[in-house]
Amino acid sequence: MLEVNEPDRLLYLAVPLETYETFFQSQFAQVAVERYQLKLIVYEPVIEEIVQWRS
Repeated sequence: MLEVNEPDRLLYLAVPLETYETFFQSQFAQVAVERYQLKLIVYEPVIEEIVQWRS
C-alpha cells in the first residue's frame, strides 16, 4: 500500500545481521533480492546499529 499511496518513496527491508548472514546468503534469497530489486538495511539489534545499506 505504501507504493500505491506514495509511489516516490523508496522502501527498504530491514533485516537483523544474523538473518542476513544466514538466510540472505542462500541462493534462493539472492535470486529473490535481485529479481525484485529489494533494498536492504542490515542492522545489529543488540547495539541498535545499521551495519549495511544495500540498494
